Amino acid sequence: MSSAVSSSLKFTLALTSLSLLLSACGGGGGSGRADTFVYQQSADIPTLDPGGTYDNASSAVVENLYETLLTYKGSSLREFQPLLATQWSSNAAGTQYTFTLRSGVKFHSGNTLSCDDAAYTFQRNLVTNAPESGNWFLSDALLGTSDNAKTDSSITWQRIQDAVKCNDGQLVLTLPKPDPALLAKLAYTGQSIVDKQWAIQQGEWDGTEATWKDWVGKDLQGSGLSAKPSGTGAYKLVNRDANALAFQAFDGYWGGKPTISNIVFQKVPEQAARLEAIKQGDADMVETGGRAPIEQQLKDQSGIKVIDELPDTSAFAIFMNEQVQPGSSVLGSGKLDGQGIPANFFSDVDVRRGFRAAFDTATYIKDVQQGKGEARTMPLPDTFPGYDASLPRADFDPKAAAAALKQAWNGQVWEKGFTINAVYRAGSVPSQTAMEILKKNVEALNPKFKINLKAKAWSTMLQDFGAGKEVLVLSGWAPDYADADNFLYTYFSSQGFYYNRTHLKDPQIDSWLEQARATTDQAARNRLYAQVGQRAFDQAYYILLPSNPGILAVRGSVEGISQENYNPMRGFAGGVLWKNLSRS
Repeated sequence: MSSAVSSSLKFTLALTSLSLLLSACGGGGGSGRADTFVYQQSADIPTLDPGGTYDNASSAVVENLYETLLTYKGSSLREFQPLLATQWSSNAAGTQYTFTLRSGVKFHSGNTLSCDDAAYTFQRNLVTNAPESGNWFLSDALLGTSDNAKTDSSITWQRIQDAVKCNDGQLVLTLPKPDPALLAKLAYTGQSIVDKQWAIQQGEWDGTEATWKDWVGKDLQGSGLSAKPSGTGAYKLVNRDANALAFQAFDGYWGGKPTISNIVFQKVPEQAARLEAIKQGDADMVETGGRAPIEQQLKDQSGIKVIDELPDTSAFAIFMNEQVQPGSSVLGSGKLDGQGIPANFFSDVDVRRGFRAAFDTATYIKDVQQGKGEARTMPLPDTFPGYDASLPRADFDPKAAAAALKQAWNGQVWEKGFTINAVYRAGSVPSQTAMEILKKNVEALNPKFKINLKAKAWSTMLQDFGAGKEVLVLSGWAPDYADADNFLYTYFSSQGFYYNRTHLKDPQIDSWLEQARATTDQAARNRLYAQVGQRAFDQAYYILLPSNPGILAVRGSVEGISQENYNPMRGFAGGVLWKNLSRS
Protein backbone atom coordinates (compact mmCIF):
# COMPACT_ATOMS: atom_id res chain seq x y z
CA MET A 1 0.00 0.00 0.00
CA SER A 2 1.41 3.41 -0.89
CA SER A 3 1.70 6.29 1.54
CA ALA A 4 -0.98 8.95 1.45
CA VAL A 5 1.41 11.74 2.44
CA SER A 6 0.37 14.93 0.61
CA SER A 7 2.61 16.11 -2.20
CA SER A 8 2.65 19.57 -0.62
CA LEU A 9 4.92 18.26 2.14
CA LYS A 10 8.06 19.69 0.56
CA PHE A 11 10.42 19.64 3.50
CA THR A 12 12.52 16.55 4.22
CA LEU A 13 11.27 14.13 6.86
CA ALA A 14 12.82 10.77 6.10
CA LEU A 15 9.77 9.99 3.99
CA THR A 16 10.63 6.39 3.25
CA SER A 17 10.30 5.28 6.86
CA LEU A 18 7.27 7.49 7.34
CA SER A 19 5.54 5.89 4.36
CA LEU A 20 6.04 2.47 5.89
CA LEU A 21 4.56 3.64 9.16
CA LEU A 22 1.53 5.21 7.55
CA SER A 23 1.02 2.11 5.46
CA ALA A 24 1.09 0.06 8.64
CA CYS A 25 -1.77 2.21 9.85
CA GLY A 26 -3.73 1.69 6.69
CA GLY A 27 -3.45 5.32 5.55
CA GLY A 28 -2.09 8.71 6.42
CA GLY A 29 -1.79 12.27 5.32
CA GLY A 30 -3.09 14.57 8.02
CA SER A 31 -6.64 15.67 7.28
CA GLY A 32 -6.57 13.75 4.00
CA ARG A 33 -8.17 10.70 5.66
CA ALA A 34 -11.02 10.74 8.12
CA ASP A 35 -9.61 7.82 10.11
CA THR A 36 -6.07 9.15 10.65
CA PHE A 37 -4.74 11.88 12.95
CA VAL A 38 -1.19 13.18 12.45
CA TYR A 39 0.71 15.06 15.15
CA GLN A 40 4.17 16.60 14.75
CA GLN A 41 6.57 17.50 17.55
CA SER A 42 10.24 18.37 17.95
CA ALA A 43 11.16 15.87 20.66
CA ASP A 44 11.84 12.17 20.82
CA ILE A 45 9.59 9.89 22.85
CA PRO A 46 11.96 8.72 25.62
CA THR A 47 9.91 5.72 26.74
CA LEU A 48 6.69 3.78 26.33
CA ASP A 49 7.03 2.13 29.75
CA PRO A 50 4.77 3.76 32.38
CA GLY A 51 7.30 2.97 35.12
CA GLY A 52 9.89 5.13 33.37
CA THR A 53 7.57 7.92 32.28
CA TYR A 54 8.42 11.33 33.71
CA ASP A 55 8.19 13.72 30.77
CA ASN A 56 5.40 15.24 28.70
CA ALA A 57 6.48 13.68 25.41
CA SER A 58 6.25 10.14 26.82
CA SER A 59 3.08 10.87 28.80
CA ALA A 60 1.31 12.07 25.65
CA VAL A 61 1.64 8.55 24.23
CA VAL A 62 1.66 6.32 27.32
CA GLU A 63 -1.67 7.70 28.59
CA ASN A 64 -3.31 6.35 25.41
CA LEU A 65 -1.63 2.92 25.40
CA TYR A 66 -2.16 2.26 29.10
CA GLU A 67 -4.68 3.24 31.74
CA THR A 68 -4.61 4.16 35.42
CA LEU A 69 -6.98 2.98 38.15
CA LEU A 70 -8.79 6.32 38.07
CA THR A 71 -8.57 9.54 36.10
CA TYR A 72 -9.57 13.19 36.15
CA LYS A 73 -13.22 13.87 35.45
CA GLY A 74 -13.54 15.88 32.24
CA SER A 75 -11.57 19.12 32.52
CA SER A 76 -11.60 19.09 36.33
CA LEU A 77 -8.42 18.87 38.40
CA ARG A 78 -10.40 18.31 41.60
CA GLU A 79 -12.74 15.44 40.70
CA PHE A 80 -11.87 11.87 39.77
CA GLN A 81 -13.76 9.16 37.93
CA PRO A 82 -13.25 5.40 37.54
CA LEU A 83 -11.07 3.95 34.82
CA LEU A 84 -9.59 0.50 35.47
CA ALA A 85 -11.00 0.61 38.99
CA THR A 86 -14.80 0.78 39.08
CA GLN A 87 -14.89 1.95 42.70
CA TRP A 88 -12.68 2.57 45.70
CA SER A 89 -12.96 3.23 49.42
CA SER A 90 -10.69 4.08 52.32
CA ASN A 91 -10.73 3.38 56.03
CA ALA A 92 -11.59 6.12 58.52
CA ALA A 93 -7.94 6.87 59.20
CA GLY A 94 -7.16 7.35 55.51
CA THR A 95 -4.36 4.79 55.68
CA GLN A 96 -5.86 1.97 53.61
CA TYR A 97 -7.50 2.11 50.18
CA THR A 98 -9.34 -0.73 48.49
CA PHE A 99 -9.95 -0.79 44.73
CA THR A 100 -12.40 -2.95 42.82
CA LEU A 101 -11.04 -3.62 39.34
CA ARG A 102 -13.05 -3.58 36.12
CA SER A 103 -13.79 -7.08 34.81
CA GLY A 104 -13.40 -8.29 31.24
CA VAL A 105 -10.57 -5.86 30.37
CA LYS A 106 -8.00 -7.09 27.85
CA PHE A 107 -4.42 -6.05 27.35
CA HIS A 108 -3.09 -5.59 23.82
CA SER A 109 -1.34 -8.94 24.24
CA GLY A 110 -4.70 -10.65 24.73
CA ASN A 111 -4.09 -11.26 28.43
CA THR A 112 -6.93 -10.42 30.82
CA LEU A 113 -6.47 -7.72 33.47
CA SER A 114 -6.38 -9.02 37.04
CA CYS A 115 -5.46 -7.68 40.45
CA ASP A 116 -2.11 -9.41 40.07
CA ASP A 117 -1.25 -6.99 37.23
CA ALA A 118 -2.10 -3.97 39.37
CA ALA A 119 -0.12 -5.25 42.35
CA TYR A 120 2.85 -6.05 40.13
CA THR A 121 2.71 -2.55 38.62
CA PHE A 122 2.93 -0.72 41.93
CA GLN A 123 5.44 -3.13 43.46
CA ARG A 124 7.63 -2.75 40.35
CA ASN A 125 7.47 1.04 40.63
CA LEU A 126 8.38 0.91 44.33
CA VAL A 127 11.21 -1.55 43.71
CA THR A 128 12.82 0.38 40.85
CA ASN A 129 12.01 4.01 41.81
CA ALA A 130 14.78 5.36 39.59
CA PRO A 131 15.71 9.04 39.90
CA GLU A 132 14.60 9.51 36.27
CA SER A 133 11.05 8.40 37.08
CA GLY A 134 8.07 9.87 38.91
CA ASN A 135 7.86 6.93 41.30
CA TRP A 136 9.32 8.93 44.17
CA PHE A 137 5.94 10.32 45.13
CA LEU A 138 4.30 6.87 45.01
CA SER A 139 7.03 5.64 47.34
CA ASP A 140 6.52 8.65 49.58
CA ALA A 141 2.82 7.77 49.88
CA LEU A 142 3.14 4.00 50.31
CA LEU A 143 6.49 3.64 52.09
CA GLY A 144 6.90 7.00 53.78
CA THR A 145 10.08 7.82 51.88
CA SER A 146 10.78 9.12 48.38
CA ASP A 147 14.01 7.08 48.18
CA ASN A 148 14.58 3.55 46.92
CA ALA A 149 16.19 0.66 48.77
CA LYS A 150 19.68 1.67 47.63
CA THR A 151 19.49 4.98 49.46
CA ASP A 152 17.07 4.00 52.26
CA SER A 153 17.94 0.74 53.99
CA SER A 154 14.61 0.71 55.84
CA ILE A 155 12.87 -0.36 52.61
CA THR A 156 12.47 -4.14 52.63
CA TRP A 157 10.63 -6.62 50.47
CA GLN A 158 8.20 -7.20 53.33
CA ARG A 159 7.37 -3.48 53.52
CA ILE A 160 6.67 -3.38 49.77
CA GLN A 161 4.44 -6.47 50.02
CA ASP A 162 2.59 -5.02 52.99
CA ALA A 163 1.97 -1.77 51.12
CA VAL A 164 0.59 -3.41 47.95
CA LYS A 165 -1.39 -6.64 47.92
CA CYS A 166 -4.49 -8.33 46.54
CA ASN A 167 -7.36 -9.48 48.74
CA ASP A 168 -10.12 -11.56 47.09
CA GLY A 169 -9.38 -9.91 43.74
CA GLN A 170 -9.36 -6.38 45.14
CA LEU A 171 -6.26 -4.23 45.24
CA VAL A 172 -5.37 -2.99 48.73
CA LEU A 173 -2.89 -0.15 49.28
CA THR A 174 -1.74 0.42 52.86
CA LEU A 175 -0.08 3.71 53.80
CA PRO A 176 2.11 4.45 56.84
CA LYS A 177 0.18 7.73 57.30
CA PRO A 178 -2.68 9.51 55.53
CA ASP A 179 -1.88 11.06 52.17
CA PRO A 180 -4.59 13.47 50.97
CA ALA A 181 -2.97 13.53 47.52
CA LEU A 182 -3.00 9.75 46.99
CA LEU A 183 -5.81 9.68 44.41
CA ALA A 184 -4.15 12.46 42.41
CA LYS A 185 -0.90 10.50 42.49
CA LEU A 186 -2.66 7.37 41.22
CA ALA A 187 -4.11 9.37 38.32
CA TYR A 188 -0.56 10.14 37.16
CA THR A 189 0.26 8.45 33.84
CA GLY A 190 3.34 6.77 35.30
CA GLN A 191 1.09 4.71 37.57
CA SER A 192 -0.71 3.08 34.63
CA ILE A 193 -1.30 -0.64 35.01
CA VAL A 194 1.04 -2.91 33.07
CA ASP A 195 0.61 -6.46 31.80
CA LYS A 196 2.61 -8.56 34.28
CA GLN A 197 2.86 -11.71 32.18
CA TRP A 198 3.84 -9.76 29.08
CA ALA A 199 6.37 -7.62 30.97
CA ILE A 200 8.14 -10.69 32.35
CA GLN A 201 8.25 -12.17 28.84
CA GLN A 202 10.02 -8.99 27.68
CA GLY A 203 12.76 -9.49 30.28
CA GLU A 204 11.37 -7.26 33.02
CA TRP A 205 11.43 -7.99 36.76
CA ASP A 206 9.82 -11.34 37.54
CA GLY A 207 7.91 -9.99 40.54
CA THR A 208 9.61 -12.19 43.15
CA GLU A 209 11.47 -11.57 46.39
CA ALA A 210 14.43 -13.52 45.03
CA THR A 211 15.24 -10.92 42.39
CA TRP A 212 13.81 -7.64 43.66
CA LYS A 213 17.13 -6.20 44.87
CA ASP A 214 18.61 -6.63 41.38
CA TRP A 215 16.04 -4.12 40.09
CA VAL A 216 16.33 -1.40 42.72
CA GLY A 217 16.99 1.97 41.07
CA LYS A 218 16.88 0.49 37.57
CA ASP A 219 16.03 3.03 34.86
CA LEU A 220 12.98 1.71 32.99
CA GLN A 221 13.03 4.20 30.11
CA GLY A 222 14.76 1.77 27.75
CA SER A 223 13.03 -1.33 29.09
CA GLY A 224 11.72 -4.32 27.20
CA LEU A 225 8.23 -3.06 27.98
CA SER A 226 9.08 0.25 26.31
CA ALA A 227 10.18 -1.58 23.17
CA LYS A 228 7.07 -3.78 23.12
CA PRO A 229 4.27 -2.18 25.15
CA SER A 230 1.06 -3.95 26.10
CA GLY A 231 -1.54 -1.85 27.86
CA THR A 232 -5.31 -1.74 28.21
CA GLY A 233 -5.60 1.60 26.40
CA ALA A 234 -7.70 2.44 23.36
CA TYR A 235 -4.63 2.38 21.07
CA LYS A 236 -1.74 0.01 20.51
CA LEU A 237 1.67 0.55 18.95
CA VAL A 238 1.99 -0.92 15.46
CA ASN A 239 5.29 0.51 14.24
CA ARG A 240 8.10 2.89 15.12
CA ASP A 241 11.38 4.23 13.81
CA ALA A 242 13.63 7.19 14.55
CA ASN A 243 11.23 9.68 12.99
CA ALA A 244 7.72 8.44 13.66
CA LEU A 245 5.46 6.19 15.70
CA ALA A 246 2.22 4.69 14.42
CA PHE A 247 -0.70 3.56 16.56
CA GLN A 248 -3.91 1.72 15.75
CA ALA A 249 -7.23 1.62 17.56
CA PHE A 250 -7.38 -1.52 19.73
CA ASP A 251 -10.26 -3.73 18.60
CA GLY A 252 -10.45 -5.36 22.02
CA TYR A 253 -10.72 -2.12 23.96
CA TRP A 254 -13.23 -2.44 26.79
CA GLY A 255 -14.53 1.09 26.22
CA GLY A 256 -15.44 0.56 22.57
CA LYS A 257 -13.43 1.26 19.43
CA PRO A 258 -12.49 4.94 18.96
CA THR A 259 -13.67 7.01 16.01
CA ILE A 260 -10.14 7.79 14.80
CA SER A 261 -8.52 4.50 13.76
CA ASN A 262 -4.92 5.62 13.29
CA ILE A 263 -2.66 8.02 15.16
CA VAL A 264 0.75 9.02 13.77
CA PHE A 265 3.37 10.93 15.76
CA GLN A 266 6.13 12.45 13.62
CA LYS A 267 9.38 13.94 14.86
CA VAL A 268 10.01 17.18 12.98
CA PRO A 269 12.73 19.27 14.65
CA GLU A 270 12.23 22.40 12.51
CA GLN A 271 9.50 24.70 13.76
CA ALA A 272 8.96 26.25 10.33
CA ALA A 273 8.40 22.82 8.81
CA ARG A 274 5.81 21.92 11.46
CA LEU A 275 3.92 25.18 10.98
CA GLU A 276 3.89 24.64 7.21
CA ALA A 277 2.58 21.11 7.71
CA ILE A 278 -0.50 22.21 9.64
CA LYS A 279 -1.15 25.03 7.17
CA GLN A 280 -1.10 22.58 4.28
CA GLY A 281 -3.11 19.91 6.08
CA ASP A 282 -0.23 17.42 6.22
CA ALA A 283 -0.59 17.43 10.00
CA ASP A 284 -3.69 17.86 12.11
CA MET A 285 -1.84 19.37 15.06
CA VAL A 286 1.77 20.38 15.72
CA GLU A 287 4.05 21.62 18.45
CA THR A 288 3.95 25.30 17.57
CA GLY A 289 6.57 26.78 19.86
CA GLY A 290 4.23 28.99 21.86
CA ARG A 291 1.76 31.83 21.51
CA ALA A 292 3.68 34.11 19.13
CA PRO A 293 3.93 31.64 16.19
CA ILE A 294 0.22 30.80 16.48
CA GLU A 295 -0.92 34.41 16.57
CA GLN A 296 1.47 35.51 13.85
CA GLN A 297 1.21 32.60 11.42
CA LEU A 298 -1.81 30.40 12.14
CA LYS A 299 -4.56 32.48 13.72
CA ASP A 300 -6.22 33.67 10.51
CA GLN A 301 -5.37 30.68 8.34
CA SER A 302 -8.22 28.98 6.56
CA GLY A 303 -8.87 25.45 7.83
CA ILE A 304 -7.23 26.04 11.21
CA LYS A 305 -8.98 26.76 14.48
CA VAL A 306 -7.20 28.36 17.43
CA ILE A 307 -8.21 27.56 20.99
CA ASP A 308 -7.06 30.15 23.51
CA GLU A 309 -7.23 30.90 27.24
CA LEU A 310 -6.40 27.33 28.25
CA PRO A 311 -5.46 26.75 31.91
CA ASP A 312 -1.81 27.12 32.87
CA THR A 313 -0.61 24.44 35.26
CA SER A 314 3.00 25.54 35.65
CA ALA A 315 4.44 27.99 38.16
CA PHE A 316 7.55 30.02 37.38
CA ALA A 317 9.56 32.36 39.56
CA ILE A 318 12.89 34.10 39.87
CA PHE A 319 14.79 32.30 42.61
CA MET A 320 16.92 34.23 45.09
CA ASN A 321 19.45 31.85 46.63
CA GLU A 322 19.97 32.73 50.29
CA GLN A 323 23.25 30.80 50.66
CA VAL A 324 25.26 30.46 47.46
CA GLN A 325 27.99 27.83 47.63
CA PRO A 326 31.25 29.49 48.72
CA GLY A 327 33.70 30.03 45.90
CA SER A 328 31.04 30.27 43.23
CA SER A 329 32.06 32.69 40.48
CA VAL A 330 28.68 34.43 40.68
CA LEU A 331 29.74 36.01 43.97
CA GLY A 332 32.44 38.18 42.43
CA SER A 333 34.51 39.54 45.31
CA GLY A 334 32.31 37.65 47.75
CA LYS A 335 31.87 40.84 49.75
CA LEU A 336 29.48 43.75 49.96
CA ASP A 337 31.98 46.14 48.42
CA GLY A 338 30.35 47.03 45.12
CA GLN A 339 32.35 44.34 43.29
CA GLY A 340 30.31 41.33 44.37
CA ILE A 341 27.97 40.01 47.04
CA PRO A 342 28.37 37.79 50.11
CA ALA A 343 27.10 34.22 49.78
CA ASN A 344 24.11 34.99 52.00
CA PHE A 345 23.19 38.27 50.30
CA PHE A 346 19.55 37.26 49.78
CA SER A 347 19.11 36.03 53.35
CA ASP A 348 18.19 39.64 54.21
CA VAL A 349 14.43 40.06 53.77
CA ASP A 350 14.85 43.68 52.69
CA VAL A 351 17.06 42.62 49.79
CA ARG A 352 14.38 40.19 48.66
CA ARG A 353 11.63 42.77 49.10
CA GLY A 354 13.61 45.33 47.13
CA PHE A 355 14.24 42.97 44.22
CA ARG A 356 10.64 41.79 44.15
CA ALA A 357 9.29 45.36 44.07
CA ALA A 358 11.66 46.12 41.17
CA PHE A 359 10.13 43.48 38.90
CA ASP A 360 7.54 44.85 36.49
CA THR A 361 5.02 42.03 35.99
CA ALA A 362 2.79 44.13 33.72
CA THR A 363 5.64 44.76 31.29
CA TYR A 364 6.52 41.05 31.29
CA ILE A 365 2.91 40.14 30.48
CA LYS A 366 2.82 42.68 27.65
CA ASP A 367 6.22 41.92 26.11
CA VAL A 368 6.40 38.15 26.59
CA GLN A 369 2.82 36.91 26.85
CA GLN A 370 1.15 39.29 24.41
CA GLY A 371 -1.01 40.71 27.19
CA LYS A 372 -2.26 37.35 28.46
CA GLY A 373 -2.11 36.25 32.10
CA GLU A 374 -2.12 37.93 35.48
CA ALA A 375 0.02 38.24 38.59
CA ARG A 376 -0.16 35.34 41.02
CA THR A 377 -0.44 35.26 44.79
CA MET A 378 1.57 32.06 45.26
CA PRO A 379 3.67 29.64 43.15
CA LEU A 380 0.65 27.45 42.45
CA PRO A 381 -1.60 27.31 39.37
CA ASP A 382 -4.90 29.07 40.04
CA THR A 383 -6.80 26.01 38.76
CA PHE A 384 -5.44 23.89 41.62
CA PRO A 385 -7.15 23.30 44.95
CA GLY A 386 -5.39 25.40 47.57
CA TYR A 387 -4.83 28.47 45.40
CA ASP A 388 -6.03 31.59 47.21
CA ALA A 389 -6.76 34.55 44.93
CA SER A 390 -7.51 36.79 47.92
CA LEU A 391 -3.88 36.88 49.05
CA PRO A 392 -1.80 39.95 48.12
CA ARG A 393 0.05 40.19 44.82
CA ALA A 394 3.42 41.89 44.48
CA ASP A 395 3.34 45.28 42.74
CA PHE A 396 6.02 46.99 40.69
CA ASP A 397 6.96 49.85 42.99
CA PRO A 398 10.38 51.52 42.50
CA LYS A 399 9.89 53.70 45.61
CA ALA A 400 9.19 50.65 47.78
CA ALA A 401 12.14 48.87 46.18
CA ALA A 402 14.47 51.74 47.01
CA ALA A 403 13.14 52.00 50.56
CA ALA A 404 13.71 48.29 51.20
CA LEU A 405 17.21 48.29 49.74
CA LYS A 406 18.13 51.33 51.83
CA GLN A 407 17.32 49.21 54.91
CA ALA A 408 19.10 46.09 53.67
CA TRP A 409 22.21 44.93 55.48
CA ASN A 410 21.93 47.86 57.91
CA GLY A 411 22.19 50.36 55.06
CA GLN A 412 25.38 48.90 53.57
CA VAL A 413 23.69 47.73 50.38
CA TRP A 414 22.66 51.26 49.46
CA GLU A 415 25.95 52.79 50.56
CA LYS A 416 28.39 50.31 49.00
CA GLY A 417 26.35 48.85 46.15
CA PHE A 418 26.77 45.37 44.68
CA THR A 419 27.59 43.40 41.55
CA ILE A 420 25.53 40.29 40.85
CA ASN A 421 26.39 37.78 38.15
CA ALA A 422 23.18 36.08 37.04
CA VAL A 423 22.26 33.72 34.22
CA TYR A 424 19.31 32.96 32.01
CA ARG A 425 18.50 29.97 29.86
CA ALA A 426 20.21 30.30 26.48
CA GLY A 427 17.69 30.58 23.66
CA SER A 428 14.76 31.31 25.98
CA VAL A 429 13.22 34.68 25.17
CA PRO A 430 10.92 34.65 28.26
CA SER A 431 13.84 33.89 30.59
CA GLN A 432 16.08 36.52 29.03
CA THR A 433 13.34 39.17 29.00
CA ALA A 434 12.41 38.59 32.64
CA MET A 435 16.00 38.91 33.79
CA GLU A 436 16.53 42.01 31.65
CA ILE A 437 13.45 43.65 33.19
CA LEU A 438 14.80 42.95 36.67
CA LYS A 439 18.30 44.17 35.75
CA LYS A 440 17.03 47.43 34.24
CA ASN A 441 14.80 48.31 37.17
CA VAL A 442 17.26 47.37 39.92
CA GLU A 443 20.12 49.25 38.28
CA ALA A 444 17.87 52.33 37.88
CA LEU A 445 17.53 52.56 41.65
CA ASN A 446 21.16 53.30 42.42
CA PRO A 447 24.20 53.73 40.13
CA LYS A 448 26.14 51.47 42.51
CA PHE A 449 23.87 48.51 41.67
CA LYS A 450 25.05 46.22 38.88
CA ILE A 451 23.58 42.98 37.52
CA ASN A 452 25.60 41.15 34.86
CA LEU A 453 23.54 38.73 32.77
CA LYS A 454 24.89 35.78 30.85
CA ALA A 455 23.19 33.14 28.71
CA LYS A 456 23.86 29.61 29.87
CA ALA A 457 23.06 26.22 28.36
CA TRP A 458 20.00 24.72 30.02
CA SER A 459 21.75 21.51 31.10
CA THR A 460 24.68 23.41 32.61
CA MET A 461 22.41 25.91 34.29
CA LEU A 462 20.31 23.13 35.84
CA GLN A 463 23.43 21.42 37.12
CA ASP A 464 24.81 24.57 38.73
CA PHE A 465 21.36 25.60 39.98
CA GLY A 466 20.90 22.23 41.65
CA ALA A 467 24.32 22.48 43.26
CA GLY A 468 23.44 25.85 44.80
CA LYS A 469 26.02 27.71 42.72
CA GLU A 470 23.66 30.24 41.14
CA VAL A 471 22.36 33.37 42.84
CA LEU A 472 19.48 34.46 40.59
CA VAL A 473 17.70 31.99 38.30
CA LEU A 474 14.36 31.90 36.55
CA SER A 475 12.90 28.41 36.79
CA GLY A 476 9.61 26.69 37.43
CA TRP A 477 7.66 23.57 38.18
CA ALA A 478 5.16 21.59 36.15
CA PRO A 479 2.80 19.28 38.05
CA ASP A 480 3.27 15.60 38.65
CA TYR A 481 -0.19 15.42 40.20
CA ALA A 482 -2.95 17.98 40.71
CA ASP A 483 -2.44 18.86 44.33
CA ALA A 484 -1.09 21.98 46.04
CA ASP A 485 1.45 19.87 47.91
CA ASN A 486 3.26 19.11 44.65
CA PHE A 487 4.04 22.82 44.27
CA LEU A 488 4.14 24.39 47.72
CA TYR A 489 6.17 21.63 49.36
CA THR A 490 8.52 21.75 46.37
CA TYR A 491 9.01 25.51 46.60
CA PHE A 492 8.96 26.16 50.34
CA SER A 493 9.79 23.07 52.39
CA SER A 494 13.30 22.67 53.78
CA GLN A 495 12.85 19.03 52.67
CA GLY A 496 11.55 20.01 49.24
CA PHE A 497 13.12 19.76 45.81
CA TYR A 498 14.16 23.41 45.64
CA TYR A 499 15.76 23.71 49.07
CA ASN A 500 19.31 23.16 47.77
CA ARG A 501 18.67 25.89 45.21
CA THR A 502 17.26 28.51 47.58
CA HIS A 503 18.34 27.45 51.09
CA LEU A 504 14.97 28.79 52.19
CA LYS A 505 14.34 27.48 55.70
CA ASP A 506 11.25 28.75 57.45
CA PRO A 507 10.22 26.56 60.42
CA GLN A 508 6.73 28.04 60.49
CA ILE A 509 6.10 27.22 56.84
CA ASP A 510 7.63 23.75 57.33
CA SER A 511 5.15 23.12 60.14
CA TRP A 512 2.14 24.23 58.08
CA LEU A 513 3.19 22.13 55.10
CA GLU A 514 3.58 19.00 57.23
CA GLN A 515 0.17 19.61 58.79
CA ALA A 516 -1.36 19.95 55.31
CA ARG A 517 0.21 16.64 54.34
CA ALA A 518 -1.32 14.91 57.36
CA THR A 519 -4.99 15.88 56.98
CA THR A 520 -7.54 14.76 54.43
CA ASP A 521 -9.81 17.73 55.22
CA GLN A 522 -9.45 19.89 52.11
CA ALA A 523 -10.85 23.00 53.79
CA ALA A 524 -8.28 22.68 56.56
CA ARG A 525 -5.53 22.16 54.01
CA ASN A 526 -6.62 25.25 52.10
CA ARG A 527 -6.41 27.34 55.27
CA LEU A 528 -2.90 26.07 55.92
CA TYR A 529 -1.83 26.81 52.34
CA ALA A 530 -3.28 30.32 52.64
CA GLN A 531 -1.07 30.84 55.70
CA VAL A 532 1.92 29.59 53.72
CA GLY A 533 1.08 32.00 50.89
CA GLN A 534 0.68 34.98 53.20
CA ARG A 535 3.94 34.36 55.05
CA ALA A 536 5.79 33.75 51.78
CA PHE A 537 4.50 37.10 50.52
CA ASP A 538 5.54 38.88 53.71
CA GLN A 539 9.02 37.37 53.50
CA ALA A 540 9.33 37.89 49.72
CA TYR A 541 10.79 34.43 49.19
CA TYR A 542 10.30 34.49 45.40
CA ILE A 543 9.68 36.90 42.53
CA LEU A 544 6.60 35.22 41.06
CA LEU A 545 5.97 35.25 37.34
CA PRO A 546 2.39 35.64 36.12
CA SER A 547 0.07 32.93 34.90
CA ASN A 548 0.45 32.17 31.20
CA PRO A 549 -2.77 30.91 29.56
CA GLY A 550 -2.24 28.22 26.98
CA ILE A 551 -3.05 28.37 23.30
CA LEU A 552 -3.11 25.71 20.60
CA ALA A 553 -3.96 25.33 16.93
CA VAL A 554 -5.62 22.35 15.27
CA ARG A 555 -7.08 21.61 11.85
CA GLY A 556 -10.69 22.74 11.68
CA SER A 557 -12.00 19.27 10.86
CA VAL A 558 -10.78 17.83 14.17
CA GLU A 559 -13.42 17.58 16.89
CA GLY A 560 -12.99 16.84 20.59
CA ILE A 561 -10.44 19.51 21.51
CA SER A 562 -11.96 22.56 23.19
CA GLN A 563 -11.78 24.72 26.30
CA GLU A 564 -14.64 22.71 27.80
CA ASN A 565 -12.94 19.30 27.66
CA TYR A 566 -9.28 20.32 27.82
CA ASN A 567 -7.55 18.85 30.86
CA PRO A 568 -4.05 20.27 31.42
CA MET A 569 -2.94 17.14 33.27
CA ARG A 570 -3.04 15.25 29.99
CA GLY A 571 0.34 14.84 28.34
CA PHE A 572 -1.05 15.22 24.84
CA ALA A 573 -1.00 18.87 23.71
CA GLY A 574 -4.74 18.81 23.01
CA GLY A 575 -5.49 18.04 26.64
CA VAL A 576 -7.71 15.07 25.74
CA LEU A 577 -7.26 11.35 25.20
CA TRP A 578 -6.98 10.24 21.59
CA LYS A 579 -10.11 8.12 21.95
CA ASN A 580 -12.14 11.32 22.34
CA LEU A 581 -11.00 12.74 19.00
CA SER A 582 -13.19 12.66 15.91
CA ARG A 583 -13.43 14.44 12.59
CA SER A 584 -16.30 16.43 11.13
